[in-house]
Amino acid sequence: MFKKLLTTRSLCISAAIAALYAALTVLLAPISYGPIQLRLSEAMTLLPILLPQAIPGLFIGCLIANLYTGMLTDIIFGSLATLIAATGTYFLRKKPLLAAACPVVANGLIVGLTLSLSFHLPVALTMAEVAIGEIGAVAIGMVILSGMKRAKIDLTRLG
Repeated sequence: MFKKLLTTRSLCISAAIAALYAALTVLLAPISYGPIQLRLSEAMTLLPILLPQAIPGLFIGCLIANLYTGMLTDIIFGSLATLIAATGTYFLRKKPLLAAACPVVANGLIVGLTLSLSFHLPVALTMAEVAIGEIGAVAIGMVILSGMKRAKIDLTRLG
């Protein structure tokens, strides 16, 4: 898998995903940042089901988007949460519901804890808020993937 990610084509796919994730997050900044957030760009966290190139793309896109917070903890741990979620989604791609749970669990736990500590909020509440926002974004991603399947849009041919 890793050798395949280093081709020019794969790097371009990853870069496009990173740019789209970062742009969508920053464009929707009022709902993308803060202790209560709904990052619609997180709908893209299901892309590793179809494309392994989405893993580095999502990580870099999240890293770029998190630079706008100016919070070192968010830049580091938020980006790592997305990397963990994307990797889990890829490895569970044959079981889409379990794959979809990866971003919810990773972000709920890691980002929830990071935001809780940064904003001095109750840990369980912050984790739940992040997980609920993530469920919303992942549900949108599932609808998009389902629509692509019905429309016979095959992204796997890109890779």
